[in-house]
Amino acid sequence: MQATVRTVAFQGIDVLPVDVQVLVAPGTIAFAVVGLADKAVGESRERVRACFRALGLALPPQRITVNLSPADLAKEGSHYDLPIALGLLAALGVLPRESVEGFVVLGELALDGSLCRVPGVLPAAIAAQAAGRGVICPSVCGGEAAWGGFDSLPDTERPPIIAAPSLLALINHLRGQQTLPAPEALMADDRATYPDLSEIKGQESAKRVLEIAAAGGHNLLMIGPPGSGKSMLAARLPGLLPPLDPEEALEASMVRSLAGDLGEGRLSRRRTFRDPHHSATLQALIGGGARPKPGEVSLAHHGVLFLDELPEFNRATLEALRQPLESGRVTVARANAHVTYPARFQLVAAMNPCRCGHLMDPNRACARGPRCGADYQAKLSGPLLDRIDLTIEVPAVAAADLALPPPAESSADIAARVAAARTVQRERLAKLDAKGKLVAIEADPAAGLLAERARNWSKPRCNADTDGALLAAIAEPDAEGRALLARAAERLGLSARAWHRTLRVARTLADLDGSDAVRRLHIAEALSYRRPQSRSMLAA
Repeated sequence: MQATVRTVAFQGIDVLPVDVQVLVAPGTIAFAVVGLADKAVGESRERVRACFRALGLALPPQRITVNLSPADLAKEGSHYDLPIALGLLAALGVLPRESVEGFVVLGELALDGSLCRVPGVLPAAIAAQAAGRGVICPSVCGGEAAWGGFDSLPDTERPPIIAAPSLLALINHLRGQQTLPAPEALMADDRATYPDLSEIKGQESAKRVLEIAAAGGHNLLMIGPPGSGKSMLAARLPGLLPPLDPEEALEASMVRSLAGDLGEGRLSRRRTFRDPHHSATLQALIGGGARPKPGEVSLAHHGVLFLDELPEFNRATLEALRQPLESGRVTVARANAHVTYPARFQLVAAMNPCRCGHLMDPNRACARGPRCGADYQAKLSGPLLDRIDLTIEVPAVAAADLALPPPAESSADIAARVAAARTVQRERLAKLDAKGKLVAIEADPAAGLLAERARNWSKPRCNADTDGALLAAIAEPDAEGRALLARAAERLGLSARAWHRTLRVARTLADLDGSDAVRRLHIAEALSYRRPQSRSMLAA
């Protein structure tokens, strides 16, 4: 007696097909799981036994062998419980074998027979839809599976999604004795309000830079003494950003699904704001570990990653940010795994000018200044600072500013200008795409069933994502602006990267002004936000 059930394995964001082959044959009584299974998969034997006992079923006194094919692919996680149980039921004749054909099955079994939530249902459903298969999953994951793109198919060709609360309900449904309702694709309630910029008094220059960062998706570094409002400003950035478009929301939700952080399976158009503590390890920030998981940079995909007290982070952890800031993805290479996660995030960082924080205040600065500030800021390497588009000093708020009434301009007013600038950028990029100016990103041949979706990770969506010929096409300054940029690059020691990032910021400033051309004024303001670096630091 033999049966096969299809499930999946995850390697990063990639979904790879796995066949659960169950054989019940005479021999020594045993329940063996083979196929490079980890401990969680091996423990499924006990969960399946307990679940069958709760349903009044008994395993036959025969040898049960479960093979997870391909056998040389590592299998991790508890989502193999349900396919093993269904394969065993089909092999024993409790279920018709054809009833589980054409499905991708995921789910964890509880000891009482109920089905528990598992991570990764959304990318698994997208892969199943691409392969022309349906999905069987726990009812708590049905909302995720419904976002797999099944609605794009005609009713006659649409594979079903079966979301069951328990194994008993699933058996009855597959045997035609019960009908389970189809899950609905629901959106999360995004009406929660963000903190408002009108609550911050003073800091008009910092607010201006925050608007520029939001309009172009630029990386931002704020330097100032304690209590000057750096963290408050950063917390208000998501309220200025436009909501995610459907494609971005799906990409961000896929990463959250793999991390088990999708909640009730509802997709949200809110941009994620991640703010890890400075004690975060490299694996927590970048991703990886014994069982590779997405890190903070991937969980902030299409959102904001805020690093407060930037110099207090481990040096190696900060240096690991350099590649994802450029490529928009993270590839974690280990001896037993090679996984890739998307990481197109907007970096916002804050730091004190020195350890005591009062370097610029002669009345409060320590006796070690200014060497204290030089040593403290030297914790940040030149190549990392070179990847930050905007640097702003946030001075202490004067008592006179605190006594003033709240500013009249709110986050909604600034967000409207940001949305208008983003619309201009999106329409400009769409026109260039129609002309074939956007270079297609080749899909990774090892990316499994989601290979084509990997193309979108590096797709430019705003000015901060543009580079090379595309940047030259949209941000070519006028003659005066080019002459100013050339002189500044020579005097400030700007690298080629800094040159291009200055053009990106200038293009955003032009968009905010409603100008088609990048003028000298835009170049001058963009240069004012560059942090001058010596050539020796940039070569570090």
